[in-house]
Amino acid sequence: MKGERLRFEGWIAGVGTSSGTRLVVGHWPRSPFGAFSDVMVQHPDGERVLLAPSRQVAEFVSATYRFERVDVVPVAVAVSRTGWRVEAGPLDLWMRVGRRSALGLLLSAVPAPLARSRTWAALCDVPARLMPGVRTLGSAGSGRREWYGARDLRPVRDMRAVLDGTSLGLLAPLHPPVDFGFGSAPRRPSLVRVTTTVELTTTAR
Repeated sequence: MKGERLRFEGWIAGVGTSSGTRLVVGHWPRSPFGAFSDVMVQHPDGERVLLAPSRQVAEFVSATYRFERVDVVPVAVAVSRTGWRVEAGPLDLWMRVGRRSALGLLLSAVPAPLARSRTWAALCDVPARLMPGVRTLGSAGSGRREWYGARDLRPVRDMRAVLDGTSLGLLAPLHPPVDFGFGSAPRRPSLVRVTTTVELTTTAR
């Protein structure tokens, strides 16, 4: 049976680093929990860490995705015309964002109601599978269903990241794909505007 649907409007940034650590930043100006940002970290040895700004967000995200460790820390994202600054507990990240790509121009024309549609996500899932690890529709934790509607795409051109006082090195492809959930961010470092819908089971409200 269908359950309650929770919708998140915002951006997902995914970057790899030459150290092998991969970072996925979610920045959600509109969500059922109000405006918030969170960071998912996957270390070279596969350990997955969630940096969440509150216990409520931590509980929801860790029930939807998979982590070996969950830390509740202050998370702040400052967005400018050319870049992002992310401060999340032990992580300090800066990303320089490029101009909208050709695909980004096409995605920006997608009407918001269509981007929220599960049918649209299912259609987009077919070409998305041409990119290793990328999916737009699938099963999440706790019996939940989840789908993404992309509405913009911009490349990440450069980044600097320090985690626990150690530099993570240079910008690199997000490879291997992260495995927090059913799909990964694109291999090419990028910033994607998305509408994410999570459908709860009837017993997981």
